[in-house]
Amino acid sequence: MVRHILVITLTCLLMIGQPAAEQGINQAMRQIEEAIHLTPDIYNGREVYRICAVCHMPEGWGTEDGYYPQIAGQHSTVIIKQLADILARNRDTPTMFPFTILENLQPQEFADVAAYLAGQPMTRDNGLGPGTDLEHGKRLYEENCIDCHGKNGEGTKKDYMPLIQGQHYNYLVRQFEWIRTGKRRNADEKMVEQIQGFTDRNISAIMDYTSRLKPPSGRLAAPGWQNPDFPNFFRGESPK
Repeated sequence: MVRHILVITLTCLLMIGQPAAEQGINQAMRQIEEAIHLTPDIYNGREVYRICAVCHMPEGWGTEDGYYPQIAGQHSTVIIKQLADILARNRDTPTMFPFTILENLQPQEFADVAAYLAGQPMTRDNGLGPGTDLEHGKRLYEENCIDCHGKNGEGTKKDYMPLIQGQHYNYLVRQFEWIRTGKRRNADEKMVEQIQGFTDRNISAIMDYTSRLKPPSGRLAAPGWQNPDFPNFFRGESPK
């Protein structure tokens, strides 16, 4: 059934022309503008997150293999923007798009689930890179990333700049490559141009260094912590 839904979604994405893409961008901008000015309902955000927890896990930590990112602790504005972009087909995420259709999410739900996730503690054990080229990665990060993402990968809420500290290495690598090649259409244009000359070594080194940027201790979950909002939720392998 899931495979059937994904096939339909991919077919729809391939049928989108330029006018539809522009319409999608405008739709996303309207939804973002509305959602960020709404008062979030954390309790409803918890209910909305139930469908997200199937893949992102009850704690919002994603998976170390990077198939699903950590979204716990992310800036609420960033979550709102990504949801709006996916729903408006301005970002291709086939595994997630069917759920946004089925849920028929509205800007209030964007605001609610984003606020809920922003307040969740982050994992202490995100997936890391090989650790063999960290000095090179640090130099690249300081030359290319600090101005937007911050010295410690903290991002900026008001500019929709993602918090990337504590993110899984494999996810960071995949998204970086998709941004460089244009596959991730909602990426910052300045970044797309800036990273065109990056080699495979550069990408691995800079994302390895980034994956080791740790959130402040107060934002990390206690050892062994599980989200009490989902005490009986399955915590096995996420679907792929």
